[in-house]
Formats: sequence, C-alpha cells, structure tokens
Amino acid sequence: MNISEIKNLLLNYTDEDRVFEYEPMDLHTSFRCGGAADLYVTPGSLGELMNVLDLVRSQGVPFLVLGNGSNVLFKDEGYHGVVIQIGEGLNRVRIEGQTIFAEPGVSLAKLSKMAAAEGLSGLEFACGIPGSLGGAVFMNAGAYGGEMKDVLLSVASVNHLGMMKDRKAEDCGLGYRRSVYMDNGETILGVKLFLKPGLRSEIEETMRDYNQRRNSKQPVHLPSAGSFFKRPEGHFAGKLIEDAGLKGLQVGGAQVSPMHAGFLVNNGGATAGDVIDLMRVVQETVADKFGVYLEPEVRIVGE
Repeated sequence: MNISEIKNLLLNYTDEDRVFEYEPMDLHTSFRCGGAADLYVTPGSLGELMNVLDLVRSQGVPFLVLGNGSNVLFKDEGYHGVVIQIGEGLNRVRIEGQTIFAEPGVSLAKLSKMAAAEGLSGLEFACGIPGSLGGAVFMNAGAYGGEMKDVLLSVASVNHLGMMKDRKAEDCGLGYRRSVYMDNGETILGVKLFLKPGLRSEIEETMRDYNQRRNSKQPVHLPSAGSFFKRPEGHFAGKLIEDAGLKGLQVGGAQVSPMHAGFLVNNGGATAGDVIDLMRVVQETVADKFGVYLEPEVRIVGE
C-alpha cells in the first residue's frame, strides 16, 4: 500500500488539515533540521489518536509517536513511515485538589504555570523545559534537582495490540532519562500527577529564578535539543567536552555551544548529518582523552 492510500485511510479518522505527505520534520523539531516524514498526522482528540494507531498497526506501517519534538533529531533521509505528533489536540488538563489529570500533549511550561496558579508546588523544575508532558514521562525529564518521577502518580497507555494499560509510577521504570516506555512501544495517553500545596508567590518566584538561570547560561537563542548527552556517572558531560578543548567546535552548521559545551546547536543551516558528525567527533575525542563514552540523550530517528 502506497503513501497516498494510507493517507486516504487516515482521512476517515481525522480532518484533511491534520494529515500531510512528505512533511519536513525540521518544522516540528527544536533542532530545526532533518528530512521529511512520508506521512505526518496530528490527531485532534484521544479518539482520533486511538483510531490512527489502530490503522497504522493493522496496515503494518512503521510509525513514530512524537511529542513536542524537543529531544529528537530526524536524519536527513527522513522517516519512511507515519509520524504521529501529539500536541494541541491532546492537551486537556483537570486539577482536583493536589491531583492533576492531563493529556500528553500539554506543554510542561503551560502545565507548570497552571499548577503555580493553583498554589501547587513540585513542577517548578519543568517551567523551562520545552517538551510536552508525554515526552517528559517517556524520558523522565528533569532539571534543577527535580524530575518527573518526583510528582508522577500513574500513567495510562496503549500497547501494540490496542490494549489499555494503567501503571502506577513505581511500575514505570523511571530512572535517569529512562522509562519503560522507551522499550515497550506503548503510547502514553494520560498522566496523573500529585503535587504539594505551596504559596503561589514563592512558587512563581522559584520559576522566575530557574528561567533566568536557564536564559543566562544556556544557548536558548539557537535551535538545539537541550543537553545533547546524558550525564556520565561521576562526571558532567559539558565539563568533559570543555576540558577536551571542544567548546565552539563547528562541523558545517552544527556547533558545540560556546556558551555551554553540553549543548550542540544549529548555528544556521545545519543538516542532521552535521549534528551527527559533530556528535561523533565529541564522543571520540572525550573517549580518547578521558576514557568516558558520552551517550546521546537525544533520540536520533531514521534509516
């Protein structure tokens, strides 16, 4: 079955303005580079998402579920399958007391502001993370000493057979930039969080402080995927890269940020190949100098 035929089947479940052929993924990822997806769809509701997932599974079409695209790099060759981006169509939030029920497409920045407005503390660390809630659970995102496992109660998901799962936080395999969802192929449908009561003014002041620190120390003015490498045990990736003399190193349009060596940035016109080549130079140099292998935190997608 060809791409146009799959697209026509998808249109049985969602509007025409939500399905695109050969969609450039640089438009939907924070790195602003990479090739096109054969098909790109943004479901407008949970029901539409379930129908789209059922269709691609039944047709045996490769698919990738994408959140806000802030921790993903698509190779220049693109993605030969269907990219399903969970975004504004699945961003509903309900707050009951100290418990938050949220769909996976809501942004962390928006959710942290909503929590602060209700005098709920615990999500301050997430105020500057540019990802979505589903993606944050998927990788147990964290910053400034906090991470998703600190506030997570449970996660609803659907597996490759279309069966719904509901896991308590302790069953989600949450570790440093890890969760069971990285391995089991399930799609996150809903998240339940539990926060602590606090003073709105203090919560908002903490968030302002975190954002000011982020803006002053990180290259937020350039396209990137945040910290590119995971923190190796006993070390900091950025310090190793800087100590290896790589700060400012450029390959094509990709650069080790002169502002923070833990960031690889698109300095203008970078291809995904530039980023990958730069990543490899950094990995090899750091391994040669310090005997430490830097594992990418960013998901690299494509053939």
